Amino acid sequence: MISFELHGGLPAAEQFLSRTRLATVAVSLGGVETLVVRPAAAVHSNLSPQERAKTGIADGLIRLSVGLENTDDLLADFEQALAGRAHR
Repeated sequence: MISFELHGGLPAAEQFLSRTRLATVAVSLGGVETLVVRPAAAVHSNLSPQERAKTGIADGLIRLSVGLENTDDLLADFEQALAGRAHR
């Protein structure tokens, strides 16, 4: 499991999530498939923005649980999601 924060905050995080093709957007992480979640909108959505900021849960934070998919496929998917290319 890894976490990373995207420059650009909420808009960048939502764009990344909307553009991934292999990873499933999830409310929580776990399983054999690659899952991706934006904690501020899921498991920490009950906290105020100030409470989330105190605990390091930024709007642009992404948590990723890598599954069993092909590594090259995942890397290509994440690269295109970060680059902002549209789905095909």
